[in-house]
Amino acid sequence: MTGPTNVPGYTDARRDEVAARLADVRSRIADACAEVGRSSDEVTLTVITKFFPASDVHLLADLGVRDVGENRHQEAEAKARECADLRLRWHFVGTLQSNKAKAVAGYADVVESVDRAKLLPGLSRGAHERDTIVDCLVQVNLDPDAGAGTARGGAAPAEVVPLAERVAEAEGLRLRGVMAVAPLGEDPRPAFERLARLADEVRRVDAAAIWVSAGMSGDLEDAVKTGATHVRIGSAVLGPRPPER
Repeated sequence: MTGPTNVPGYTDARRDEVAARLADVRSRIADACAEVGRSSDEVTLTVITKFFPASDVHLLADLGVRDVGENRHQEAEAKARECADLRLRWHFVGTLQSNKAKAVAGYADVVESVDRAKLLPGLSRGAHERDTIVDCLVQVNLDPDAGAGTARGGAAPAEVVPLAERVAEAEGLRLRGVMAVAPLGEDPRPAFERLARLADEVRRVDAAAIWVSAGMSGDLEDAVKTGATHVRIGSAVLGPRPPER
Protein backbone atom coordinates (compact mmCIF):
# COMPACT_ATOMS: atom_id res chain seq x y z
CA MET A 1 0.00 0.00 0.00
CA THR A 2 1.38 3.41 -0.96
CA GLY A 3 -0.30 5.34 1.86
CA PRO A 4 -0.19 4.96 5.64
CA THR A 5 -0.98 1.38 6.54
CA ASN A 6 -2.25 2.22 10.04
CA VAL A 7 -5.21 4.37 8.90
CA PRO A 8 -8.46 2.38 8.72
CA GLY A 9 -10.24 2.86 5.40
CA TYR A 10 -7.16 4.07 3.49
CA THR A 11 -6.85 1.85 0.41
CA ASP A 12 -4.87 2.04 -2.79
CA ALA A 13 -8.09 1.85 -4.80
CA ARG A 14 -9.57 4.86 -3.02
CA ARG A 15 -6.29 6.74 -3.34
CA ASP A 16 -6.17 6.11 -7.08
CA GLU A 17 -9.78 7.27 -7.48
CA VAL A 18 -9.20 10.50 -5.58
CA ALA A 19 -5.86 11.10 -7.31
CA ALA A 20 -7.58 10.94 -10.72
CA ARG A 21 -10.36 13.29 -9.61
CA LEU A 22 -7.84 15.66 -8.05
CA ALA A 23 -5.79 15.76 -11.25
CA ASP A 24 -8.93 16.60 -13.23
CA VAL A 25 -9.86 19.46 -10.91
CA ARG A 26 -6.34 20.85 -10.99
CA SER A 27 -6.46 20.68 -14.78
CA ARG A 28 -9.76 22.59 -14.80
CA ILE A 29 -8.23 25.28 -12.60
CA ALA A 30 -5.15 25.51 -14.83
CA ASP A 31 -7.25 25.77 -18.00
CA ALA A 32 -9.46 28.49 -16.51
CA CYS A 33 -6.39 30.43 -15.38
CA ALA A 34 -4.81 30.13 -18.81
CA GLU A 35 -7.92 31.59 -20.46
CA VAL A 36 -7.56 34.83 -18.50
CA GLY A 37 -3.78 35.01 -18.31
CA ARG A 38 -3.41 33.92 -14.71
CA SER A 39 -0.98 31.41 -13.20
CA SER A 40 -2.58 28.38 -11.55
CA ASP A 41 -0.23 29.05 -8.63
CA GLU A 42 -2.51 31.98 -7.80
CA VAL A 43 -5.39 29.66 -6.92
CA THR A 44 -5.53 27.55 -3.75
CA LEU A 45 -7.62 24.40 -3.84
CA THR A 46 -9.47 23.75 -0.59
CA VAL A 47 -11.05 20.29 -0.52
CA ILE A 48 -14.31 20.10 1.43
CA THR A 49 -14.38 16.83 3.37
CA LYS A 50 -17.88 17.06 4.87
CA PHE A 51 -19.21 13.56 5.75
CA PHE A 52 -16.09 11.90 4.32
CA PRO A 53 -13.94 9.84 6.71
CA ALA A 54 -10.64 10.90 8.22
CA SER A 55 -8.95 8.30 6.00
CA ASP A 56 -9.81 10.52 3.02
CA VAL A 57 -8.12 13.46 4.73
CA HIS A 58 -5.00 11.31 5.14
CA LEU A 59 -4.94 10.35 1.47
CA LEU A 60 -5.52 13.96 0.42
CA ALA A 61 -2.48 14.94 2.46
CA ASP A 62 -0.56 12.11 0.83
CA LEU A 63 -1.57 13.56 -2.56
CA GLY A 64 -0.25 17.01 -1.73
CA VAL A 65 -3.42 18.77 -0.58
CA ARG A 66 -2.72 21.19 2.25
CA ASP A 67 -6.06 23.01 2.63
CA VAL A 68 -9.19 21.15 3.75
CA GLY A 69 -12.56 22.50 4.77
CA GLU A 70 -15.52 21.54 6.91
CA ASN A 71 -18.86 23.21 7.55
CA ARG A 72 -20.13 21.52 10.71
CA HIS A 73 -18.37 22.25 13.99
CA GLN A 74 -18.69 18.88 15.68
CA GLU A 75 -17.41 16.94 12.69
CA ALA A 76 -14.70 19.49 11.96
CA GLU A 77 -13.37 19.50 15.52
CA ALA A 78 -13.16 15.71 15.69
CA LYS A 79 -11.56 15.37 12.27
CA ALA A 80 -9.00 18.11 12.90
CA ARG A 81 -8.02 16.39 16.14
CA GLU A 82 -7.74 12.99 14.49
CA CYS A 83 -5.61 14.40 11.66
CA ALA A 84 -3.52 16.83 13.72
CA ASP A 85 -0.26 15.17 12.70
CA LEU A 86 -0.83 16.03 9.03
CA ARG A 87 -0.18 19.76 9.50
CA LEU A 88 -3.03 20.81 7.26
CA ARG A 89 -4.66 24.21 7.10
CA TRP A 90 -8.24 23.76 8.30
CA HIS A 91 -10.94 26.02 6.88
CA PHE A 92 -14.33 26.40 8.55
CA VAL A 93 -16.77 27.29 5.78
CA GLY A 94 -20.21 26.69 7.30
CA THR A 95 -22.75 28.87 9.03
CA LEU A 96 -21.27 29.70 12.40
CA GLN A 97 -23.25 30.08 15.60
CA SER A 98 -21.92 32.73 17.97
CA ASN A 99 -21.85 30.28 20.88
CA LYS A 100 -19.56 28.00 18.85
CA ALA A 101 -17.19 30.71 17.61
CA LYS A 102 -14.64 30.29 20.40
CA ALA A 103 -14.53 26.50 19.93
CA VAL A 104 -14.15 26.82 16.15
CA ALA A 105 -11.18 29.15 16.60
CA GLY A 106 -9.65 26.42 18.72
CA TYR A 107 -8.82 24.32 15.64
CA ALA A 108 -9.66 26.30 12.47
CA ASP A 109 -6.80 28.16 10.84
CA VAL A 110 -9.22 29.97 8.53
CA VAL A 111 -12.83 30.94 9.22
CA GLU A 112 -14.43 31.78 5.89
CA SER A 113 -17.97 32.41 7.14
CA VAL A 114 -17.69 35.58 9.22
CA ASP A 115 -20.99 37.26 8.41
CA ARG A 116 -21.73 39.36 11.51
CA ALA A 117 -19.84 41.20 14.22
CA LYS A 118 -21.42 39.07 16.96
CA LEU A 119 -18.99 36.26 16.03
CA LEU A 120 -15.84 38.30 16.65
CA PRO A 121 -15.55 38.20 20.47
CA GLY A 122 -15.76 34.41 20.52
CA LEU A 123 -13.33 34.01 17.66
CA SER A 124 -10.91 36.35 19.38
CA ARG A 125 -11.12 34.44 22.65
CA GLY A 126 -10.52 31.15 20.88
CA ALA A 127 -7.53 32.54 19.01
CA HIS A 128 -6.10 33.96 22.25
CA GLU A 129 -6.46 30.68 24.13
CA ARG A 130 -4.80 28.84 21.27
CA ASP A 131 -2.10 31.52 21.07
CA THR A 132 -2.52 31.93 17.34
CA ILE A 133 -3.86 34.28 14.68
CA VAL A 134 -7.00 33.09 12.89
CA ASP A 135 -7.43 34.16 9.27
CA CYS A 136 -10.94 35.44 8.58
CA LEU A 137 -12.98 36.04 5.45
CA VAL A 138 -16.14 38.12 5.37
CA GLN A 139 -18.88 35.99 3.87
CA VAL A 140 -20.93 37.93 1.34
CA ASN A 141 -24.53 37.11 0.51
CA LEU A 142 -24.80 37.41 -3.27
CA ASP A 143 -28.49 36.53 -3.45
CA PRO A 144 -30.64 39.24 -5.08
CA ASP A 145 -32.69 39.57 -1.87
CA ALA A 146 -29.67 39.54 0.45
CA GLY A 147 -30.96 42.51 2.39
CA ALA A 148 -34.02 40.50 3.44
CA GLY A 149 -31.89 37.72 4.87
CA THR A 150 -31.63 34.24 3.37
CA ALA A 151 -30.85 30.77 4.64
CA ARG A 152 -27.47 30.67 2.92
CA GLY A 153 -25.87 33.17 5.26
CA GLY A 154 -23.53 36.02 4.49
CA ALA A 155 -23.48 39.74 5.08
CA ALA A 156 -25.49 41.95 2.76
CA PRO A 157 -23.22 43.85 0.34
CA ALA A 158 -23.73 47.15 2.16
CA GLU A 159 -22.56 45.55 5.42
CA VAL A 160 -19.38 43.99 4.05
CA VAL A 161 -16.92 46.88 4.44
CA PRO A 162 -18.08 47.88 7.96
CA LEU A 163 -17.77 44.24 9.03
CA ALA A 164 -14.34 43.96 7.43
CA GLU A 165 -13.25 46.98 9.45
CA ARG A 166 -14.42 45.27 12.64
CA VAL A 167 -12.53 42.09 11.76
CA ALA A 168 -9.37 44.06 11.05
CA GLU A 169 -9.58 45.65 14.50
CA ALA A 170 -10.28 42.41 16.41
CA GLU A 171 -7.51 40.96 18.55
CA GLY A 172 -6.20 37.60 17.34
CA LEU A 173 -7.95 37.81 13.97
CA ARG A 174 -6.50 38.69 10.57
CA LEU A 175 -8.71 40.01 7.78
CA ARG A 176 -7.88 38.02 4.66
CA GLY A 177 -10.65 38.93 2.23
CA VAL A 178 -14.09 37.71 1.21
CA MET A 179 -15.99 34.50 0.55
CA ALA A 180 -19.28 33.80 -1.21
CA VAL A 181 -21.49 31.13 -2.73
CA ALA A 182 -23.12 31.79 -6.11
CA PRO A 183 -26.90 32.26 -5.90
CA LEU A 184 -29.02 29.25 -6.76
CA GLY A 185 -30.61 29.33 -10.19
CA GLU A 186 -28.56 32.29 -11.38
CA ASP A 187 -25.64 32.62 -13.77
CA PRO A 188 -22.65 32.58 -11.37
CA ARG A 189 -20.45 34.84 -13.51
CA PRO A 190 -22.26 38.16 -12.75
CA ALA A 191 -22.49 37.19 -9.08
CA PHE A 192 -18.76 36.54 -8.89
CA GLU A 193 -18.11 39.83 -10.67
CA ARG A 194 -20.10 41.57 -7.92
CA LEU A 195 -17.96 39.74 -5.37
CA ALA A 196 -14.78 40.93 -7.11
CA ARG A 197 -15.91 44.54 -6.79
CA LEU A 198 -16.60 44.06 -3.08
CA ALA A 199 -13.20 42.40 -2.70
CA ASP A 200 -11.63 45.57 -4.09
CA GLU A 201 -13.44 47.60 -1.42
CA VAL A 202 -12.26 45.27 1.33
CA ARG A 203 -8.67 45.64 0.13
CA ARG A 204 -9.01 49.33 0.89
CA VAL A 205 -9.57 48.34 4.52
CA ASP A 206 -6.38 46.27 4.50
CA ALA A 207 -4.20 45.96 1.40
CA ALA A 208 -3.17 42.46 2.52
CA ALA A 209 -6.78 41.19 2.44
CA ILE A 210 -6.41 39.73 -1.04
CA TRP A 211 -8.19 36.39 -0.69
CA VAL A 212 -11.36 35.77 -2.70
CA SER A 213 -12.90 32.39 -1.89
CA ALA A 214 -15.48 31.53 -4.53
CA GLY A 215 -16.37 28.63 -6.75
CA MET A 216 -17.32 25.04 -6.07
CA SER A 217 -17.40 21.86 -8.14
CA GLY A 218 -19.92 23.17 -10.66
CA ASP A 219 -18.76 26.74 -11.14
CA LEU A 220 -15.07 26.88 -10.35
CA GLU A 221 -14.18 28.11 -13.87
CA ASP A 222 -16.39 31.19 -13.53
CA ALA A 223 -14.88 31.92 -10.13
CA VAL A 224 -11.30 31.61 -11.34
CA LYS A 225 -11.96 33.79 -14.38
CA THR A 226 -13.34 36.55 -12.15
CA GLY A 227 -10.36 36.55 -9.77
CA ALA A 228 -10.94 33.87 -7.13
CA THR A 229 -7.80 33.03 -5.19
CA HIS A 230 -9.40 30.05 -3.43
CA VAL A 231 -11.92 27.48 -4.66
CA ARG A 232 -13.82 25.10 -2.37
CA ILE A 233 -14.26 21.72 -4.00
CA GLY A 234 -15.99 18.66 -2.57
CA SER A 235 -17.67 16.15 -4.87
CA ALA A 236 -15.45 16.82 -7.90
CA VAL A 237 -12.49 15.58 -5.84
CA LEU A 238 -14.00 13.07 -3.41
CA GLY A 239 -17.01 11.82 -5.35
CA PRO A 240 -20.67 11.71 -4.29
CA ARG A 241 -21.07 12.77 -0.69
CA PRO A 242 -21.86 9.85 1.64
CA PRO A 243 -25.02 9.95 3.76
CA GLU A 244 -24.93 12.11 6.86
CA ARG A 245 -23.33 10.27 9.73
